[in-house]
Amino acid sequence: MKFADLGLSDELLRAIDESGYTEPTAIQAGAIPSVLMMRDMIGIAQTGTGKTASFVLPMIDILAHGRARALMPRSLILEPTRELAAQVAENFEKYGKYHKLSMALLIGGVQMGDQVKALEKGVDVLIATPGRLMDLFERGKILLTGCNLLVIDEADRMLDMGFIPDIENICTKLPANRQTLLFSATMPPPIKKLADKFLSNPKTIEVARPASRNENIEQFLVKTSERGKREALRGLIEAEDIGTAIIFCNRKTTVRELAKSLQRYGYKAGEIHGDMDQSSRIAELDRFKAGTINILVASDVAARGLDVKGVSHVFNFDAPWHPDDYVHRIGRTGRAGAKGRAFTLVTPSDDEAVDNIQKLTGYKIPVHGGGALASGAAEPDRDVEDAEPRRGRSRGGRGKSAAKPAKAAPRAAPAAETRPPRPARDDRKPRHDDIDGPDDGWNGPMPGFLSVGFGN
Repeated sequence: MKFADLGLSDELLRAIDESGYTEPTAIQAGAIPSVLMMRDMIGIAQTGTGKTASFVLPMIDILAHGRARALMPRSLILEPTRELAAQVAENFEKYGKYHKLSMALLIGGVQMGDQVKALEKGVDVLIATPGRLMDLFERGKILLTGCNLLVIDEADRMLDMGFIPDIENICTKLPANRQTLLFSATMPPPIKKLADKFLSNPKTIEVARPASRNENIEQFLVKTSERGKREALRGLIEAEDIGTAIIFCNRKTTVRELAKSLQRYGYKAGEIHGDMDQSSRIAELDRFKAGTINILVASDVAARGLDVKGVSHVFNFDAPWHPDDYVHRIGRTGRAGAKGRAFTLVTPSDDEAVDNIQKLTGYKIPVHGGGALASGAAEPDRDVEDAEPRRGRSRGGRGKSAAKPAKAAPRAAPAAETRPPRPARDDRKPRHDDIDGPDDGWNGPMPGFLSVGFGN
């Protein structure tokens, strides 16, 4: 099947062709005709299946007819995080360049300047996180009575982040006869209840078992100890042919500390987590995409939905608390038919988490063993957290290119104070304020808008 077979306009097909795509994915082939027929729909598809385009493409053609009114967006897309919202906006820009549509991005962490005028004039597409949308609605700055198309994306993640009450509230403010599209990787009972309440006779499209194994991703467990995690991770990085890699941690403090540790050992590492403001996170992502850094240490919320081409490896520095997060983490690699490798560092306290992951995916993850890793797992890490390299010591980076990373000899540990390592903390019981929770900007600056016009 070709995109031309799905009933899309010539202008849209031209933009798709210029983007380098010729054949739709399974979710796109199943969803696009139903959306164009104005049907409500439930799309069950895991990350990396092309689901964003499955609603963006038909929405562009639907919205090509009609006119926006002041304070009344014609369509609304709800996303759980800033990064996902920005990614959807990028899709609209890419595919809608031959259509005269207007768009506003409503997320936290962006200054509210002159761009708010875009909403006052009326926009065809509003992409928003639930908390900030409700904030603006309660201030009387937006009306949703003209919104005839609603997309609820990443519904299972919305549930995890506690956004379902906000979504239910938002749904009551839209016209009852609207078209509603709901996308989710899984369908737990609360999401099924949400769909039953707000969707009318929806068509369900499921392209694969949500937690099924991605054959393009080689998965491994690496047994270690809390004190030996960093050394085990560095051993893996040295042993693997890494182009670009994402390292996931459960806590924001772990993200910050691990990124600094890797930098002290000469790695080109950056970080992204919920405590960073939006401009800093965008800058760090741009560095990663440009290859200025080739290792990104991230929290789940901050990295949810990241779509960076060519990620060769994913490392779980911490085993995720929720098995669904494991599926989303490793889904950052092995995308669009490429091969990828995923390693999860596990300690004896992670046995239950690993069991839950294997039950969800139906796959027994093999243990990766051998040589240097075994010694790294048993010994305390030599990297003292707040130690600085000696003055005058070279701090050259790894310099591995994304295309053909050069093999480098393992570097000696940086000079550090000779004192015992800190006692290992129990990562299974984090402090509440250290969990990277709902990321719609509630704790950041006032909500802002980014207005983008399509076409000329």
